Amino acid sequence: MPPALAAASTDEPPTGIGEKSAHAFRTISEVAEELDVPQHVLRFWETRFGQIRPVKRAGGRRYYRPQDIELVAGIRHLLHVQRYTIAGAQRVLKENGVRFVQAVGRGEAVAAEPLLQEVETEAGSRAGTLEASDRAALAVALDELRACRALLDGLRDLPEAEA
Repeated sequence: MPPALAAASTDEPPTGIGEKSAHAFRTISEVAEELDVPQHVLRFWETRFGQIRPVKRAGGRRYYRPQDIELVAGIRHLLHVQRYTIAGAQRVLKENGVRFVQAVGRGEAVAAEPLLQEVETEAGSRAGTLEASDRAALAVALDELRACRALLDGLRDLPEAEA
């Protein structure tokens, strides 16, 4: 056997086979797995965020470019980590632009926390349909939850030996 063939006939696969380059297009299943987001959620986000525009080939197959993946990663961070609402994430995109949200997805930028007054405004607009007794019960429950959170935050700050 020639030396070149003998060297190539190892049991291990050549490096790089099966792995895509950083610039390769990815299918929706690859993006979903990489970002730990179900495929149907990615499709839903496409309807809510017009900036997400994967290339669609024959048969409707989606292929995400690297910049699409960065944008989706940024939106995922805003929604799942920073707990923005979809409207809040849309506002961040509108005010700061796609490049900023892509930088959030790469971990190079951090969006401001959602404004407390916006959260209270959203809750207040929904609260208008509740009875006064229901609002009072919810206020009591909220106070109890805040007390629980304070206790949990106190436990988190304890050194491991005391916990």
